[in-house]
Amino acid sequence: MTAIHPVPAARWSRYRHPRSTIRFAALALILVFLAWSVRFLNIDLSRILGAFPRLAEILATRYSPPDMAYVAEPDFVRSVVRTLEMSLLGGFFGVLISVPLAWMAARNITVSRAVAYPLGRFAIIGCRSIHETIWVILFVTVLGFGMLAGTLALTLFCIGFAGKLFSDELEAIDMGPVEALRSAGATPLQVFQYAVIPQIRVAFTGIAIYTWDVAFRAATVVGFFGGGGMGWYLKRTTQQLETTRVAAILLVIIGMVLIAEIGSGWLRKRIGRMK
Repeated sequence: MTAIHPVPAARWSRYRHPRSTIRFAALALILVFLAWSVRFLNIDLSRILGAFPRLAEILATRYSPPDMAYVAEPDFVRSVVRTLEMSLLGGFFGVLISVPLAWMAARNITVSRAVAYPLGRFAIIGCRSIHETIWVILFVTVLGFGMLAGTLALTLFCIGFAGKLFSDELEAIDMGPVEALRSAGATPLQVFQYAVIPQIRVAFTGIAIYTWDVAFRAATVVGFFGGGGMGWYLKRTTQQLETTRVAAILLVIIGMVLIAEIGSGWLRKRIGRMK
């Protein structure tokens, strides 16, 4: 018969040193840095709060009513279609290229930690480090204005965005099936096909849909800097101070982003049920 040892009573402590001390010190340093930044940048908080009533007044007097007849013109409707095409093409090619790059950049299943891993990481980090507006400016200087520059900029943007999420998902898989196939003599491609893809196919599909959702929002910004589509019309009307047309274009953008958000959310829910 085993002896029953009494359970020691739990001791409650209000303050745990040094963990709590470090935590409070870090929080205090962050607050001090924020306060110093506000003072150093000479940010007038009262002026910021007072800007919202003035913004509402400007929107009501200068941007109302929106010129909806302008956004119903055939040329603008075609620009909307071009924006959709850019986002679809950029998202498709970006996701397609990011899959092998994520495979290379996943430390646990990469083909070669000495060569493939740093190359994959460098490619993904390089695409993520540069904003899509900078990409489109670079491509416009080389290729000229138009959808080609915008599509290439969105492609690189999606490579960085999706590649990061894909590689993180790959590094979180169960390594049991991977090690089993490796011990049986399977090639890296066979390991990826039969041990990795079944674990990540649902997550990858959801990430691909989310990537397109983000690419669609970025397509408008890309167009503003020379990539074509709705962004070009927004830039032109803004520079010409056609405020009612600007308001109409912004309403169209908000409506389309809302529809894309609802559609992508519905697809992600359907995919989530497949798990």
